[in-house]
Amino acid sequence: MTSIENHPEKNIIRVQLRQNNVLTGMSAASHEELEQHLTVVDCNKGDFLLHQGVHEMEQYFILDGVLKRVVANAQGKEMILRFAAEREMETSYAAWSLKTPTPYSIVSVTKARVVKLPMPEWIAFIDRHPEEKRIFEYCVMNLMSEIMAHTITLHLLDAPGRVHRFLRKHPELFDRIPKKELAAYMNLSAETLSRLKQRGKI
Repeated sequence: MTSIENHPEKNIIRVQLRQNNVLTGMSAASHEELEQHLTVVDCNKGDFLLHQGVHEMEQYFILDGVLKRVVANAQGKEMILRFAAEREMETSYAAWSLKTPTPYSIVSVTKARVVKLPMPEWIAFIDRHPEEKRIFEYCVMNLMSEIMAHTITLHLLDAPGRVHRFLRKHPELFDRIPKKELAAYMNLSAETLSRLKQRGKI
């Protein structure tokens, strides 16, 4: 981990950060202020950024690659709640606000680069910037709504329907996510996903 200022690709990182959905409308002064709190993290496939059940939380902005939000039960059975890629963010804001442990993990699906800061510092920043806070909280509500819609989809749609919904919602991610992960997200086996493709149903 290193600060943006000390990173050899700092100019690229700054451009990518300004393209983030949450931060795109911020002033140059606000970006400069936020940058002082950020560290750059390069992740390999399978690296954990956040572990389920912890109280120390961070705010993440994705510069490159794909992350997943995943929840596991005591027996180790996992459910993928969402994928997120560049220009998006990941957060445990709701758990922080409720003073509860993180209900999920955040894991790198591909090689990825993110910038992060401790949740208390992010909260303090958005409290100083009401418009950024409004945009951020809207994004949090929107992604929670997406997760709810996805969970309902698993119960209401058949296998081809689930795949078609993903293709409609996230066409840019279909070929970037390993098929085993993609199948797990849609509560299918990798074999079923492959069979649907072979039969021309997706």
